Amino acid sequence: MQNEHENLKAPISSLRAERPQASNQTPGLGDSGHIKGVEATSSGLIRATLGAALAASVILTVVWLPAEYGIDPTGIGGAIGLTEMGDIKQQLYAEAAADDAAAWAATSATVNPALLAQLDRIETQMMAIVAIIGDGTKVATSRPAEPVVGPASNAVKEAAADTSAWRDEVSYTLASGEGIEVKLVMEKGDVATFEWTANGALLNFDTHGDGGGQNISYDQGRGVSAQQDILTAAFSGNHGWFWRNRTDAPVTFTLRTRGEYSEMKSP
Repeated sequence: MQNEHENLKAPISSLRAERPQASNQTPGLGDSGHIKGVEATSSGLIRATLGAALAASVILTVVWLPAEYGIDPTGIGGAIGLTEMGDIKQQLYAEAAADDAAAWAATSATVNPALLAQLDRIETQMMAIVAIIGDGTKVATSRPAEPVVGPASNAVKEAAADTSAWRDEVSYTLASGEGIEVKLVMEKGDVATFEWTANGALLNFDTHGDGGGQNISYDQGRGVSAQQDILTAAFSGNHGWFWRNRTDAPVTFTLRTRGEYSEMKSP
């Protein structure tokens, strides 16, 4: 009986000896219990850094600059509509800054009337300097302005005065705070005659152009009731106007144009 009992114990002992010992280590961990990392070489880190910098540069040049500032060095932004969006943003930023400056000037003038006189003197000096330089720059004022007629030859002025045959005429109603943009497709050197009227109300406007990665601002005004002028394209592209109603009531205005342009782009 003792021999049989020993014989039965022998297989159990051999099974225990053959069973593998359970490991106390977690898969993926080293002997110290830390997660095993992937070794990175210096050249690999440099390539990853250069790749990220290249991708950021492409996004900056192709997307961000056109969409935010209207700057399009590659021309891709204009093709997908980002440059125009950036131009409108810059117009809105400039208009908001002008409104803030006007509000500050009005508040300060109420407190100190001498400040308004000083601002008028500064404005007069700036206009005199611009007239001497002769670069065509117009100084925007913080007060409602009368219709402005830009410099032009006598022949051009006579053509502008002849309003018997307008090529296009459009009218829009802007709610308080609403803006709208109308552009003429023109080649470099093309001349268009235009007039617009707010029909007794007041509008802020910005006459500008864009195309081929170029941008230009021809004229700006705040609180203007009407304007008649000549628009000469500085380069081939879209040239026209942006209006915004900063009054508390709706404003209906009418734009009339004729001259050298292939198309009017309007909403």
